[in-house]
This record gives sequence, C-alpha cells and structure tokens, in this order.
Amino acid sequence: MKRFIPFVPKPALVPVIRLQGAIGVGTRGLNDQSVAPLIERAFARGKPAAVALVINSPGGSAVQSSLIAARIRRLAEEKKVPVHAFVEDVAASGGYWLACAADDIWVDASSIVGSIGVIFASFGFPELMARQGIERRVVTAGKSKSFADPFLPQKPEDVERLRKLQEPIHAAFIEHVKARRGARLDLTADLFNADVWVGAEAVPLGLVDGVAHLRPKLMEMYGEKVRLVPYGQKRSLMQRLGMAATDGVMQGVEERALWARFGL
Repeated sequence: MKRFIPFVPKPALVPVIRLQGAIGVGTRGLNDQSVAPLIERAFARGKPAAVALVINSPGGSAVQSSLIAARIRRLAEEKKVPVHAFVEDVAASGGYWLACAADDIWVDASSIVGSIGVIFASFGFPELMARQGIERRVVTAGKSKSFADPFLPQKPEDVERLRKLQEPIHAAFIEHVKARRGARLDLTADLFNADVWVGAEAVPLGLVDGVAHLRPKLMEMYGEKVRLVPYGQKRSLMQRLGMAATDGVMQGVEERALWARFGL
C-alpha cells in the first residue's frame, strides 16, 4: 500500500538587487554594464515570485538610469515577474528613475524621493587665472567646440544652449514617471520642478505607494517563509583596502557632492 505524502509548497523566492551609489560616475558608480549581470541573474534564478530592488542613490547619469531601468522592465515583462522597490536614504533624480522601474515603491518614513529634473554643474576659473597671470589659449574648428569651457567667462548663449539640451532629457524623465506611475500621480501638484519629498509626504502625491521596509513587506506579500536572496556589486580588493587610484579619488569627490545635496 502506497503511503500518501502531502504536497508541501516551497517558500516563495525573491531575489533582492541592491542599487547603491551615484549613477554613471566612473567605475565607482552604478552603470548598466556593471549591474547588468546582477539583474540578469536575479531574473533567471529559479522561478522567482518577484524581484525586489533596494535603492539608495542620489542620481547621476540620465542615460545610465534609463538603460538600467529599461533592462529591469524588459526582463520583468519577459519573465512576467513583479518588481518591488524599497528606498533607503534617498532615491532622487536618477535614483527615482530607477525606482519607477518597479511596479510599486516603498519608502522609510525619512527617505528622500523625487528631484525629477536635470542639472548641469561645473566650476569657473577665469578670474583666478587672470590674477595668477595665466592665459587661456584655445583654437577650435567649429564655433561650439569650446562650449561651456570652465576656463573662460560664462556666455549667455552657452547657458541658453545648455537649457535647450536639458529640456528633452527632462521631458523623457517626466514621460518615464508618468508611464510607470500612471493614475497614481496627483497631476494637480507641481511634481516635475525637481523638488524632493520625505517619506509619507510622497504617498498622497502618488510618487510612492507607502511606508514599508523590505522584509516585513515581502513577508506580508509572499508569506512568512519567503526566501530573500541578495545580489549586489562586489568591490575590488583595491577598493576594499581604500587604495583607490587618483581617478577613483576624483570620482569619489564627485559622488560625495551628489550625496551632500541631500545632507548625506
């Protein structure tokens, strides 16, 4: 006589991809090339019930933000797997672009989100150079080749040109947010002026879905025995030992400046 063995379902599997740091800032930051293997493996592992994104990013490159988000959406749609985003300290600018790749966005009560805008920032040194007796000599073929040169006085036509470059990038960002957040957005509010909001303030605006932390929320969604499998970028031995090259130091300064905008 055969013994009856009851069917015991396996706990739900949810790969957790950590997207941490500035986007597209040298080898230190997030970029599509560096995170593509993590994202591909997360969606390919077994039969995931969902994929979770842990996002902590002040933003960066619009192009790299778009490429990473597009990869996540392509795989989610191909595999028919829901994606949930959980924001830690900040998901601003490109970081919020990444968060919108998810089907829902959850924040801490003190998370900073938003900054749906585009920025160009640099330094100017013409007066310092003049005081030091340094002369800038530039020869170009093409009148725009020295466009926005930091060693020359800022020109009104350069500022106008920069604004025209920013407009289509800003429009693409807005379109991405509208496409992903849909009817949840409160379009009577001024959401696209690059402002930021804290935690629950962003919920009624439709920018996020609620205040919740990763493990308890996923346990609520997929059962108390849900299996969370972490995926994150690995630092090189040199980075772990704090022995970054000179260009890495400069990239670190640039990334530090992005975080500092949000008091982090």
